[in-house]
Amino acid sequence: MLRFRVDEVRLPDGRVARREVVKHPGAVAIVAFKDHSSILMVKQLRHSVDGWLLEIPAGTLEKGEKPRRCASRELVEETGYKANRMKRMFSCYVAPGYSNELIHEYVAAGLKYVGRRTESDEFMKTITVRVGEAVNMIVQGTIKDAKSICGILYVTRNLPEIESWLVETV
Repeated sequence: MLRFRVDEVRLPDGRVARREVVKHPGAVAIVAFKDHSSILMVKQLRHSVDGWLLEIPAGTLEKGEKPRRCASRELVEETGYKANRMKRMFSCYVAPGYSNELIHEYVAAGLKYVGRRTESDEFMKTITVRVGEAVNMIVQGTIKDAKSICGILYVTRNLPEIESWLVETV
């Protein structure tokens, strides 16, 4: 899934430098509203940080897969919920200093439980968190995952627009 390369690049002043790059196929993340004030999150074991992280549902794009399709698939896989409606919020680079990973963030609503389909090597638990509490958890340092912080703060910042969208879906 990941590829690593070392490039020699010419800097604007004419010097040459080495840059390490992690090539990534891209990913999605979803702020899924269970009701008007609560979202689904997953507590997930992450080997890279040697512990558990509280995150919004997310996953990697498969070859040729469109982000919206991936978001629908990952939401079911990680939480067991299918969204009646999904809307793109934004896309951002996760760590452009060394990776080209672009993550596409969605908001989802009108959830219906259809059964969780986690992959065999994933260990996670789905929990429901009130949006205000999620913001407090960011401030307190309980939520440390960048994609989750960005998604939660985005919906908080755009709450009037998100709430009007939710009224149509929940």
